[in-house]
Amino acid sequence: MTSVLSTPDGAASTDDAVPFIHHLIGGQRTLAHVDRWGAVYNPSTGQQSGAAPFATPADVDAAVLDAERAFAGWSATPPLRRARVMFRFKQLIEEHTDELARLIAAEHGKVVADARGEVQRGLEVVEFCCGIPHLLKGEFSENVGTGIDSYSLRQPLGVCVGITPFNFPVMVPLWMLAPAIACGNTFVLKPSEKDPSSTVRLAELLVEAGAPPGVLNVVHGDKVAVDALLAHPRVQAVSFVGSTPIARYIYETCAHHGKRVQAMGGAKNHLIVMPDADLDQAVDGLIGAAYGSAGERCMAISVAVAVGQATADALVERLAARVRTLKVGASASDGVEMGPLVTAAHRDKVAGYVDVGVSEGATLVVDGRGLRVDGHEGGFFLGGCLFDRVTPEMRIYQEEIFGPVLSVVRAATFDEALALADRHPFGNGVSIYTRDGDSAREFVSRVQVGMVGVNVPIPVPLAFYSFGGWKQSAFGDMNQHGMEGVRFFTKQKTVTSRWPTGIRAGSEFVMPVMK
Repeated sequence: MTSVLSTPDGAASTDDAVPFIHHLIGGQRTLAHVDRWGAVYNPSTGQQSGAAPFATPADVDAAVLDAERAFAGWSATPPLRRARVMFRFKQLIEEHTDELARLIAAEHGKVVADARGEVQRGLEVVEFCCGIPHLLKGEFSENVGTGIDSYSLRQPLGVCVGITPFNFPVMVPLWMLAPAIACGNTFVLKPSEKDPSSTVRLAELLVEAGAPPGVLNVVHGDKVAVDALLAHPRVQAVSFVGSTPIARYIYETCAHHGKRVQAMGGAKNHLIVMPDADLDQAVDGLIGAAYGSAGERCMAISVAVAVGQATADALVERLAARVRTLKVGASASDGVEMGPLVTAAHRDKVAGYVDVGVSEGATLVVDGRGLRVDGHEGGFFLGGCLFDRVTPEMRIYQEEIFGPVLSVVRAATFDEALALADRHPFGNGVSIYTRDGDSAREFVSRVQVGMVGVNVPIPVPLAFYSFGGWKQSAFGDMNQHGMEGVRFFTKQKTVTSRWPTGIRAGSEFVMPVMK
């Protein structure tokens, strides 16, 4: 395994066989100042496939100022014309879905079919944004006072920033950039340095769709680039998806610099299995939700709460049989259900959590450590892992693992199961499997979690609703996409107007009231 990173601080040298993944500034690919960069791998082989240059503060400044120059013209472009760019962008994404999916699979490791699903879910946000002329309509009230009308406008903010995670290099950028740009803002995107190629290709498609140069710029980097974006005086708003510690840091830093911010953090999503649930349906849902994309999803189910000992025994028996037969292999191989993890370091971190769970006394029913895939022995593979008799005091219950590890917690009653989800510091997603409408309705009403599913394993809202968790899973007042996204990327202006009618009211020195 080779690495372009030869020193701890990221300074490096690389040979000509490893291509650079360029920044995109002003509609053009550029390397700008290249003195540090990060290695990009093919997780299925373990071999380095590229190098992402780390932007300097000067590179970030160039991208932001280019976006600021583009803002004047783009914000003045009629929403209908901006919608036409979104329509062309949608068409190009549809035409290039397979290309984007294979780029995702080659650098992230998720199987190609899953990557196609990611592209589709991002595309749905673009489809929603094609209706931006309607979404930006304000309100109008005639004659709120004698001869006085009042109305509201939604106007763009300026230069906005997106900082996106490795697990969805196409979908999450589209959650941010599509509504931001459709609303008339310009955008600087900092994708994950682990798998940036599909994100750059996506940006190129927007340029091809007719977005003027500078409307969308892409810079790669690490904390140096992130901090430069957060502190830049020309940046008006920042959208982030990632881990909770970084989400909190971005939220606090943006608040210090007076910027609007939405920062989505980590998760520990529970799925409650009631005694009356369709157990086959619940197992199907858990297998896909826990092990799809190797568990590298903020909406993955990582905790199954079985209500009643009989339910738990039956659930674990069926889950174990399915986990042992998961088809794990290279992301581009046919018939594969789960691919590798994104990097060797992340695989080792997840495997370390399995070690912790064993040491804490949880029962390791299925052990995926040490899995090797024939022909891909250097890949970053970890088999599905299943724990039983996990308790809330254990680290594997408390912390986000972000890998193919499912923990089964046993609860005696509905109220005990509900309390587990309520008391956990994360509040991203939760689901319940039951045939009892009364239990489902009570659960939906009472549970303190932002996104809730009933007999649905991964309750991710569609594009015309909004995505966002509660508690330590989200920082900021507005969620991703849907009308929340439109509100986040615009500011409201309220106008009160009166035109001369030949009647003079004279000066008033008291608080104005409508008569």
